[in-house]
Amino acid sequence: MSKKFQLALFAALPALLFSCSNGEKKTEPVDMEKTKVEIQAMEDAYAAGEKAKDADAVVAYYAENAISYHRNEPPSNGKAAIKEYTIKRLAKDSTGNHNVYKVVDLFGEGNMLVEIGSFSEVSPAAAEVDMGFYMSYFQKKDGKYICVRDMSISTKPK
Repeated sequence: MSKKFQLALFAALPALLFSCSNGEKKTEPVDMEKTKVEIQAMEDAYAAGEKAKDADAVVAYYAENAISYHRNEPPSNGKAAIKEYTIKRLAKDSTGNHNVYKVVDLFGEGNMLVEIGSFSEVSPAAAEVDMGFYMSYFQKKDGKYICVRDMSISTKPK
């Protein structure tokens, strides 16, 4: 390699490095307290939909391209598949039990959030039947967060 070429390469290196930056704009910080209230309201609406056996109310939580990962079953790909899974799950339930969801932790930046939450399955007699944890990944679209991925685990053996 000639000295001229090495010098030109060395001079071009900073320009190359700066051009490889992701061009990411600085994002406004997320008001986590306000957002936590918003996400908890979504979790409450999801739970109310389950309790009412209203699959449409449950899947309002999800984006069209969402993927929901289930315990011991294949994931549901897309809102239509999640709705189909939800309809079957709600139809099988004859216990009268319902879930209560609680935001435990929230992490976010820009238009993305990750929620870690807990759930308790409660019987009509107010006894806790099951409990577990879930993780949901949200993206902000049209000014509101919507779930694009989620999964949950139960502490109860299946």
